[in-house]
Amino acid sequence: MTTGKPMRTLLVGCGRVGVRVGELLHAGGGEVHALRRDPSALPPAFAQIAADLSAPLPFPLPAVDAMVITLAPSVAPSYREPLQNLAAALPGIPQRTVFTSSTRVLEGYDASRPLTEADPALPRSERARILVEGEQLARELFGAVILRPAGIYGPGRDRLIRTVLEGRPVEHERRTNRIHEVDLARAILALLEARQPPALLHAVDTTPARLGEVVAHLAERLGEPVPPRTVPDPGAGTVLDGAALRDLLGPLEFPSFRSGYDAMIDT
Repeated sequence: MTTGKPMRTLLVGCGRVGVRVGELLHAGGGEVHALRRDPSALPPAFAQIAADLSAPLPFPLPAVDAMVITLAPSVAPSYREPLQNLAAALPGIPQRTVFTSSTRVLEGYDASRPLTEADPALPRSERARILVEGEQLARELFGAVILRPAGIYGPGRDRLIRTVLEGRPVEHERRTNRIHEVDLARAILALLEARQPPALLHAVDTTPARLGEVVAHLAERLGEPVPPRTVPDPGAGTVLDGAALRDLLGPLEFPSFRSGYDAMIDT
C-alpha cells in the first residue's frame, strides 16, 4: 500500500472505535484482522486474534499493510512491553500505522488560547505521561501517525447524559473539547488512506465549550434541571483548535456537541 485503501489491516485493541473503523474498512473491500484479549464479541467479518500483549505472543501475527493501535493506557503501567511485544510478533512493519493517544497529553496548558498540533505535549498526570511514552514508542517502532482524540462520545458513551439525569454536580466553568466516535473513525480511516498524512492530528470538533454549556443543553433536551455546580468550580481545562482535522476530513458529521448529543437523544 503506497496510497489509497489498505488491503489488510490489523486493529490492535479494537474497542468501540476500532470496530467502527473495521466496519468501514470491510465495507470498502478490505480484510480486517482484530486483536483483543477476548475477540469473541467482534463482528464475524473480522479475522479474530485472541492475544494478550502484556507478554510475548506465542505465534506470529499476519502480514498487513496497515495497523491501527487503540490500546488504552490502562492496559499496562507502560506502553513499552505491549508495543515491543506487538513489534516482535509482526512479520514486518506495516506501511501505515495510526496510534490513538489523547489530548490529555496537553493537560498542562490553560485555556488562554486555542492549542494546535504545533504545541508540544505538556503532561501533568501519570496517565498523560504514559500516553506520551506510547506516542514516542509508536513512532520509533512503527513510524506511526499519532492521533489525539478529545473526549469521545456517541452511542454507548453517554456519561454526561446520565450525569444530567441523576442531577450530579459538574464543574460548569471547565473548558472541554470532544469528538463524536463517528468522526473519530472517519479520521482514522482518512489517516490510513492519505498519501501524505500529518505526523500528528488532534481529533476535536468545531465547538469547544464550557461543561456548563453542555449540561445545560442536555438538561433542556431531556426536560431535566441543570445539574448544580461543584464547589469549588475552578474553570480549568483547555481549548483545542480542530482546523487540521477539518482540512483532512472536510465537514464533520457532528460538528458540535449539540448535533452529536441531539442525535443520541433522538435515537
